[in-house]
Amino acid sequence: MRRTDRHGEGVSTAAGLLALVTQPALRDELERVGAAVGVRVVHLGAAIPSRRAWTAATAAVLDEDAAASCVAAGLPRRAHVIVLTSAQPTPASWQAAVAVGAQRVLTLPADGNELVAELAAAAESVRDGGCRGQAIAVIGARGGAGASLLATALAQRAGDALLVDLDAWGGGIDLLAGTENIAGLRWCDLTARSGRLTWPALREALPRQRGVSVLSGVRRGHENHGAPEVQAATVEAVVDAGRRGGITVVCDLPRGLSDPVETALGTADLVVVVSPCDVRSCAAGAVLAPRLHAANPNVGLVVRGPAPGGLRAAEVAEIIGLPLLATLRAEPRLAERLEHAGLRLHRRSALAMAADRILGVLPARKAVAA
Repeated sequence: MRRTDRHGEGVSTAAGLLALVTQPALRDELERVGAAVGVRVVHLGAAIPSRRAWTAATAAVLDEDAAASCVAAGLPRRAHVIVLTSAQPTPASWQAAVAVGAQRVLTLPADGNELVAELAAAAESVRDGGCRGQAIAVIGARGGAGASLLATALAQRAGDALLVDLDAWGGGIDLLAGTENIAGLRWCDLTARSGRLTWPALREALPRQRGVSVLSGVRRGHENHGAPEVQAATVEAVVDAGRRGGITVVCDLPRGLSDPVETALGTADLVVVVSPCDVRSCAAGAVLAPRLHAANPNVGLVVRGPAPGGLRAAEVAEIIGLPLLATLRAEPRLAERLEHAGLRLHRRSALAMAADRILGVLPARKAVAA
């Protein structure tokens, strides 16, 4: 690492953590945290960084004196600025943090875990170009509508994606994704987690197949088999981790609108209702649609054939009261193929084309919020 002059010139801080702290204990703790999140630490001590070094760094961690010095130097406000103290923050600590535009004031070692989470989030935003991924929630108008199948197809067509199974009694989306026998994290391992998770760590821990990371329940015979009590805070943390990682998150939802399901609906950029093309599904969808609209205004419909009574997709959409996103014709021998292997999409399959149309209506990716 090159040495810096007193103005921080000559130091490359891109994708690094800029540290302006003088206490040895704080410096040692920052080295430990930097190693934990995979970010190198650039120590400037009491030196004032240049504007270029200040804006290029992944994050900036300052002590109280450094915060005041950065304000006096006229450095611009930026995201991921943290003020550190070795004792409980004083009014002067908070004043310095507000003046420099810091998002957090943390005390070490007590707030060490929070510092790890904050810096991991900053590192993710740099690695993924600052882009925030999108979330899609998929739900059936009635049981057996094919929501899990479409959710799996959406995840596969999205490329790098996270497929989240929230239907504990749906048989397991891992059978469709082909991850039922792959070791990795399941809901039973995450039921008590909340707060911030990081996508790189989650991706490494989850079973993965065909570019899709899958979070589902466990198979019968596992020592923890059964339907875990998934918490809304855990769902929020998982979806947020994927979105901050810049990938597409697809949630397969049951029709019972519990707190975890409401959380997934509320965080989604798009809610997709899958309805077979029959009268019974129209009646069920017409009851469900207003409840979904109350949780999220961005709701659309996919109509799945065949149509035994001759209903048209446009008529189904009119009865249910949702805009038609795509139609999905029946695929010969699909059920037979699924009995022998997970879903394998061909480019010209009806599922692939419907998934591509749905992904095409998602809003443009957003920059990660500061």
